[in-house]
Amino acid sequence: MRTPLSVVIGAGGTGGHIYPGLALAEALRRADPDAVISFVGTERGLETKLIPGAGFRLHTVDMIPFDPALGAKRYLLPAALIRSGAQCRGILRAQNAQVAVGMGGYPSAPVIVGARMAGLPSVIHESNAVPGRANQFAARLTPHITVAFDRSRAHLAGGKDADTVGMPIAAQLATLDRNALRAEARHAFGIPDGARVVLFNGGSLGAARLTEAALGLAARWRHRPDVHLLIKTGPAALDETRRRLGDSPVAQAVPYLDRMDLAYAVADLVVCRAGSATVAELATAKVPAVLVPYPHAPGDHQTHNARVLSDAGAAHLVPDGETTAERLAALVEPLLADPSRLAAMGRAADPGNHARAADLLAAKVISLAKTPNSPVHEVEFTS
Repeated sequence: MRTPLSVVIGAGGTGGHIYPGLALAEALRRADPDAVISFVGTERGLETKLIPGAGFRLHTVDMIPFDPALGAKRYLLPAALIRSGAQCRGILRAQNAQVAVGMGGYPSAPVIVGARMAGLPSVIHESNAVPGRANQFAARLTPHITVAFDRSRAHLAGGKDADTVGMPIAAQLATLDRNALRAEARHAFGIPDGARVVLFNGGSLGAARLTEAALGLAARWRHRPDVHLLIKTGPAALDETRRRLGDSPVAQAVPYLDRMDLAYAVADLVVCRAGSATVAELATAKVPAVLVPYPHAPGDHQTHNARVLSDAGAAHLVPDGETTAERLAALVEPLLADPSRLAAMGRAADPGNHARAADLLAAKVISLAKTPNSPVHEVEFTS
């Protein structure tokens, strides 16, 4: 009897690590319907909802962030890694895992440590143009490194040998035909005939800066039947946003977008943060954008992500502190008035391998499962 493929994926904290992990899991299932796929995360992140909600098992471990703001508590990190790595070693053995995968974010580092302790092959995927601290550490524990963007190679140990597989994205976005889906999308969101749509998307939990700017634009454009604002607020800001919008004829607020294919199909322009998954989705779907990087992202990695598109002419980059209704109006109004310019921005994006990334990464994982286990190594941690 064939031993089923068993893979444990470390992904947690934010949607930017979790959604690519889920895309990989789905690709592994497509390649091997009998595959046993489970995840490792913590009790603190979005993984507690997103991963079980997608039908996958979540194991949780004790881990603290790779965060310099910890101050003196950073000296607790080596002990925390050893403890959580041992927990992951037990999970890997219980799952009869053949490969461990780290998708970035501090919950994934213990999986790579656990694999090293257990003598199992492991692979990491770095989604950002500038790697986070967890993957900078994990890259020293495995020779198998994959990246979404070429420019992150220089920041990783062994990065010169990394495989650029792209950013794993959901299958519905990898194959998105915006034109074919546009009529359905406009009907789904109730967009008035003739109105151009600006989508505000602040990420998994929304973004107060973007929502405030959108509210200002809704007031500015309240008498314009040719413009419509679709504002994703996140659940916490929904009621207040709807109260301030009142019965605005030019804007609507939603707590989340469970069909991003419809959202991208309906949008003529997107105003959003610059998480790596968002940048990859915009490039693949060829949606023009105004990118407002989250200013407190570690290593300012969202600004580096944004430049992947802005340097190509596919997006405009606006610093968070400059993102006001007035600043956006000066930028967006000329774009909405020039459809050919918007179309040119969309064409300027380099889609890279993002549409194939989940399958490329799955193929890498499967190939490692077929190789002999690497020997157990001693792991050294320094503060």
